Amino acid sequence: MPDWTARIVQDVDDLDVSVFEALATTDSPLLDRLMPRLTNAADHSKLWFGIAALLGVSRKRRAQRAAMRGVATIAVSSLITNQIAKRTNRRPRPSLRSVPLSRMSRRLPTSTSFPSGHAASAAAFVTAVSLELPALAYPLRALAGLVGVSRVATGAHYPSDVVAGWFLGSTVARIGGKLVPPAAPPEKHLHHRAPLQLGERPTGRGVVLVVNPASHSGQGADVLRKVQRKLPDVEVVELRKEDDVEQVMRQSASRAQVLGVAGGDGTVRSAASAAIAADVPLAVFPAGTFNHFAKDVGAFGLDAAITAVKRGTADKVDAAYLNDKIFLNTASIGAYTDFVQIREKYEGRVGKPLAAVWAALVVKDRTLRVRVDDTTSEINLLFLGNGRYQPSGFAPAFREQMSDGLVDLRMLDVAGPIGQLKVLAALLTGQLARNKRYHELSAPELQIDVLSGPVRVARDGELGETTDALHVRVDRRALTVFCHDAAF
Repeated sequence: MPDWTARIVQDVDDLDVSVFEALATTDSPLLDRLMPRLTNAADHSKLWFGIAALLGVSRKRRAQRAAMRGVATIAVSSLITNQIAKRTNRRPRPSLRSVPLSRMSRRLPTSTSFPSGHAASAAAFVTAVSLELPALAYPLRALAGLVGVSRVATGAHYPSDVVAGWFLGSTVARIGGKLVPPAAPPEKHLHHRAPLQLGERPTGRGVVLVVNPASHSGQGADVLRKVQRKLPDVEVVELRKEDDVEQVMRQSASRAQVLGVAGGDGTVRSAASAAIAADVPLAVFPAGTFNHFAKDVGAFGLDAAITAVKRGTADKVDAAYLNDKIFLNTASIGAYTDFVQIREKYEGRVGKPLAAVWAALVVKDRTLRVRVDDTTSEINLLFLGNGRYQPSGFAPAFREQMSDGLVDLRMLDVAGPIGQLKVLAALLTGQLARNKRYHELSAPELQIDVLSGPVRVARDGELGETTDALHVRVDRRALTVFCHDAAF
């Protein structure tokens, strides 16, 4: 190390120790009371998990997304801090001789000092949550700052350890924001929700409920028992393996005042088609694996769906069609089905952003040549959404509304190692929307011709016919569906 570099390092180290000693030796009853409590609350990220839990139970989609983003970012930053950074730099902890006994944390750390794991987790959570909820940025940053100060005041870290932790955690959060951009602010002028009052049904009279008892490893049967207990006058039709689901739905809808359905998104799709044809409202009792439609429409969880029927609160939402066959959430062709399967396999372990990157890298190469409204492109992945999904990019997760009258089209070319690297670089730098390999547009109607030959279609997670032409359209506000009044 050159002499001038060594002098700079020594000066920084001297300043670090001086600031630590100055804070540690400050005679302050307030510091003695507040700092240990704050640092103990942040042990194992309990403080941040508590805030995430409050956001998660708020019933606000954006708050729940912020909570998930914050928790996932803590997990990644903690892994990097403890398994890489601390093992690379073996800096010892500060001496506790000058720290008052009353100010010390009840749990003395035994790991190395650089960087501060508490600071990294605090910065990761605060930065991640602020991406989704900017209004919380200042109070959360102030709280994170106090946690950082507490780590120095209680003798756990030097100031530079805390600064390094803040930098690491915030960097991880911002990279996550590039991989999966935060949802765009709601466009208030596009929201035309006009809640409907269809009349109270405290016992469920007039509801014909079609249930798949085997859905989601038997969850359908559990849902049925709860619905029958709280809505005793509901007529129940249980699906059997040999039944034609669409025929059962049509027959049930023909005699129902309200068509109810308990099953996965594929079963709900069949029920929606029958409800529209019979001009009756739909009541969705979530009993599938993912329940995307129920979540987006405001009928999740089961208690919320039951309450909606009892109170008679409903809304009108869009129905999308691919070649005149309905889909409520998404449709796809080509490798997108494989992409979703791979992403969902790993997202529980590493989070959706990293799982989406991994899926894009390992998905089987299926290059398609498609023409969309007279523009020809070569792509591997094609996604269609009923309504505009958030966030932008190639990890769409939810809809702010379900009555905008638009189809959301996203196409991506990740062919070959070079293409994969370019897409990965675009994801990491937040430039995917500007990359020529990515295409995104919204329209009420689309014509997609597959010039490379017929492909298999998937609607709401279920495989359908093989075709080389896709006509996609939206029937705006065609479906009346019960939803909890808190959704309004």
